Amino acid sequence: MDMREVYVVAGSFVGFQLLFSCVSPVLSSNFTQGYGKLPPNKLNDWNSRLVSTVHALIVGLFCVYILWYDDAVNEDPFWGDPNLVKLNVAITCGYLFYDLVLLACNWSAMGDVFFVCHHLAALYAYGFVLTRGALPYFANFRLISELSTPFVNQRWFFEALGYPRTHPLVVGNGVAMAIVFFLVRIAVMPPYWAKVFATFGTPTFERLGLAIQVAWIVSCVCLDILNTIWMYKIARGCYKVITGKLRGSKVVSKKTNYTNNHTD
Repeated sequence: MDMREVYVVAGSFVGFQLLFSCVSPVLSSNFTQGYGKLPPNKLNDWNSRLVSTVHALIVGLFCVYILWYDDAVNEDPFWGDPNLVKLNVAITCGYLFYDLVLLACNWSAMGDVFFVCHHLAALYAYGFVLTRGALPYFANFRLISELSTPFVNQRWFFEALGYPRTHPLVVGNGVAMAIVFFLVRIAVMPPYWAKVFATFGTPTFERLGLAIQVAWIVSCVCLDILNTIWMYKIARGCYKVITGKLRGSKVVSKKTNYTNNHTD
C-alpha cells in the first residue's frame, strides 16, 4: 500500500472523528431545535448518523464519477489502474476505523456485533484493493450502495425528533428511501453478477488467488442476501405508511362530507 493511501486512511479517520465530536454538535444545535432535547445516548447516535451521511455522500458520488469517467477501471475490472478507486476505498477504510472506535467507546448504548463483523469483513476485503490493486471496478461498484444511506439516516432523524409517520416529509423520505435503496442495492444485482459469472474460469480470475476469490464472492453473496432482506422490510414499511396515510385521508374526507351535509 502506497503512503498516499495510508495518509488518506489516517486523514479520513481524524476528519470523521472531528466531524463527530466538534462539527456535528455545533451544526445540529444551530439548525435543529430538537437536537438539544435529545438524551445523551441519542445525541451520540445523531452525531454518528450525520457523519455516516457525509461519508455516504462523498463516497457514493465519487463512485458514480468513477463509473462514468474512469475508462481504465471500466475496461479492466480486475487490474485496471485503481488510483481513484483506492482513494475512495481509503476514505471508506478511515471511516470504518472511526466507527469501530466509536462503537467500542459507546458499546453499552451503540454496540452491535453485526456492525463490528460487517466493518471487519469490509476492511479485510478492501485491504486487497489497497495493497494489491485488485478488483477496482467491483469494489467501486459495491460502494455505490452508500447512496441509500442518507435516506435511511434521515428516517431516523425524523423519528428522533418526534415526527409522526404520516407527516409528508416522513412519507416523502420513505418513498425516496425505498426507490433509491432498490436502485443502488437491488436493481444492480443482475448486471453485477452477470459480470462476475462471465469472469469465472478465465486466466484473470485465476490470477486473483483463492484468498481474494473467497473474500470477493462470499462477502458479495452475504451483502446481497442482507440487502434483499432489508429491501423487503423497507418496502413493507413504506407500503404501510402510504396506505395508512391514504386511509387517514379518506376518513377525514368522510367526516368533512358528513359535517357539511348537516350544515347546509
